[in-house]
This record gives sequence, structure tokens and C-alpha cells, in this order.
Amino acid sequence: MTIHDDAATILLIDDHPMLRNGVKQLISLDSQLKVIAEAGNGEQGLALAEQLDPDLILLDLNMPGINGLETLDLLRRIDLSGRIVVFTVSNDEEDVVSALKRGADGYLLKDMEPETLLTSLHQAAAGQLVLSETLTSVLISSLRETPPATQRDLQQLTRREQDILRQIARGLPNKTIARKLNITESTVKVHVKHLLKKLQLKSRVEAAVWYLQHKMGN
Repeated sequence: MTIHDDAATILLIDDHPMLRNGVKQLISLDSQLKVIAEAGNGEQGLALAEQLDPDLILLDLNMPGINGLETLDLLRRIDLSGRIVVFTVSNDEEDVVSALKRGADGYLLKDMEPETLLTSLHQAAAGQLVLSETLTSVLISSLRETPPATQRDLQQLTRREQDILRQIARGLPNKTIARKLNITESTVKVHVKHLLKKLQLKSRVEAAVWYLQHKMGN
């Protein structure tokens, strides 16, 4: 199979060689995706991420030494242009919420179907939010708990911020939102930063889930 020059580059960070090999074999079937490096621990992963700046990093949570959440914190301190998606067996609410609050661009479970994983990787590389379906209810229940819903109000946002939030909830990346709203990508980024701060949310995933929950409640 010919790998396209514009294939999305992927770094795997996982301490299980068999799993890394399985994921690599799966990805090799897709000409639009390419694993360019792999790491068996957080330290190696950080070095490779800084060196290669891949389009997508698949990060396990349960690793010896620096665990996945600590690795995520350290990755977020590096000026990376790609996306970081947690890929783990844990569907624990605390892990999911913690990863998203620390800046993960998605959270996928290792028991997902291979075809669904490939689709999710394409979406993540394109800048979309990716979340295993079973985790949406976990996030919604967490958002119901803290902070109180009364502290979040759509009316706090400007009309433009509301427009952008609607597009985020549809899973669209900044570049597509900018094109749809006829504004620059950097302007979208500023609006996203402001709306997250106003709603006391830490990530686009949380914002998308909150918006969908808000719509269902009205």
C-alpha cells in the first residue's frame, strides 16, 4: 500500500509492545495514517514528541514511571501543533474528567472496534473531538456535579462565542469553524479561550458535552 505524502503522522506512547504492534498493524492498513515513532514510557514519549511534533499522539494512562496524566501535563508544556488523545482501558469517571481537564483532545477506549478506532483517528487528526460513545454519560454526570449549573449560562457568551460553541459541539475543528464563519483561525482560537473561561470549562470536549446537555435540558 502506498502511504500518501499528506498522511497524518502518529506517535504511540504505551508500555505494552504487543498492543503497540497491533495498533501499528491496524494503522498500516490505512494510507492516510502513518505511525512514525513509538515509545514504551512517558520519558521516551516526551523526547519523541518534541523531536518529531506528530499530527497525533496516542497516549496510554497506566504506565510505569511517569504515568499518562503526568505525561499529558508535560506534553502540554511543549509547543506541539498536533492533537493528544488518551487511548486506554480505563472508563473511570475520574480518569476521563482529569484527562480532559488537563488538555486531552479526546479519550478513546481500547475495547473499541478497529474500524471505529481508524475513523476516530482520522477525526482527531483533522482537529475534531473524539470520545468513545460510552463516555458521554460519564462526562454529563460529572458536569452536573461541579460547578453548579447556575454558574454557567449561555447568555454569558457573546453572539459570536455562541456561534463558535455550536460548531464545537458539532465536532468541527478551528479551521473549519473559521471558514464557516468567515473569520480567521486565530480569531476562533481567541473566542474559544474566552468562552471556556466564561463557562468555567477546561476543554473543548467539556464545552461540547455541556452545550448538548444544556440543549436537552431546555
